[in-house]
Amino acid sequence: MFDLNQAAISYQTTPKNRQVSIILAFAGVIAPVAGFHKFYLGQPFWGIVYLLFSWTPIPHIASAIDAVWYLTQDSTHFESNIRSIELATTALTIRPQPIASVAESIRELEKLRADGLISEYEFEQKRRQWLDRG
Repeated sequence: MFDLNQAAISYQTTPKNRQVSIILAFAGVIAPVAGFHKFYLGQPFWGIVYLLFSWTPIPHIASAIDAVWYLTQDSTHFESNIRSIELATTALTIRPQPIASVAESIRELEKLRADGLISEYEFEQKRRQWLDRG
């Protein structure tokens, strides 16, 4: 079965070509819409922002700045910048613990509370911590 989340992660971890990024960014300067370089680099939020504001000169100027910035970087610096953005995005989309383990932990906390080993306050604090993590 096709896993959309896994496909998105594998797309984000594929190396990006600096020249393609430069061409797409310069295209955003002269084309009526801008932001395709952001989609290519795995930054869909910024791509949508650029597209939504394409009727103003702001994303076209930002695309020009991005193109010059990509052009002045060497390949290793470009890759490290893009890789750090991808890792941050991946860290936000991948849950560190499966939901089942969170539910199991809350059940264990409930048993401790029922046995009188932890107070209601301690139970609620730990439960909120587990739910925030999950």
